[in-house]
Amino acid sequence: MHPALNAFVVVSLLVPMEACLLPVQAEEDPPATLELTGVIRDFKERSVQGGHPDFERQPDGGFGHYCGNVAAQLGEDGKPVYTGEGYYVRRQWRDSKGRPICWSVYDRTLGDRRGRKGGSDSGAIESGPSFELWYRDVPGVNISKPLTLAFNRQADGSYVFDDKTDPVYSEKGGFFPIDDQLFGNSPGPIDRNFHFTFELHTQFTYNADQENLFRFTGDDDVWVFINGQLVIDIGGVHSAVDQTIDLDRLGLEDGETYTLDFFFAERHRTESNFRIVTNLELETSKVPPMTAAYD
Repeated sequence: MHPALNAFVVVSLLVPMEACLLPVQAEEDPPATLELTGVIRDFKERSVQGGHPDFERQPDGGFGHYCGNVAAQLGEDGKPVYTGEGYYVRRQWRDSKGRPICWSVYDRTLGDRRGRKGGSDSGAIESGPSFELWYRDVPGVNISKPLTLAFNRQADGSYVFDDKTDPVYSEKGGFFPIDDQLFGNSPGPIDRNFHFTFELHTQFTYNADQENLFRFTGDDDVWVFINGQLVIDIGGVHSAVDQTIDLDRLGLEDGETYTLDFFFAERHRTESNFRIVTNLELETSKVPPMTAAYD
């Protein structure tokens, strides 16, 4: 053996095996709970002094699910844009697994089934100017405060907030986060605060190697936007309605970060249902400023 080669072999044998190995970073366990913070705004119903015309308002076509009253893209200020081009939903659009989906993501080539439209209706929204007040602080019209929701990780890896199982809201019998707060409870035999909106802005990193779902079940109005695109449209005054978005149909890029913006309104007694199921690891991206007075 060549002397130089012999020396190399000896030196190599003296090098500890650990020095030849690159450090392996252990994967962190997913968090057991996701806490997301948004803004809740309290309103007075239309029949009382200073009330908002859209709260306790019945759609011209009767109570039910209405779509199309907001644009398919978020406005430049990150708020939904009223179109007034809504319609009653006689039958929801569904994906190939039979899950209700938003009309805006319908794709026949994926095996989706077309829904059925009814008559034109604004879904109990008086006008564009009245809708603009829903998710903006307007002194004398609404009062706002922060609201944090806790999503608990399930055995299947999904995160769930459900008013039926949440320790706070299950005791209340529904999603009533501001009972006896802000403007106070609504007049009537049921001592609850029924008239409010909730706005939540989050972000997530898209993982193409897993199933990516977001599902909402509840009432009344709910609009969800991903990357500024409308993906859930449950407008109107109704009992609990369900929609799911499979993010894999949106053309997102693996490893990229995207926004998920959520807008909710509770406008009518006597129920308030709110359930979200998702396997996205969401985090609060921003909390809108709250300019209305809050003690």
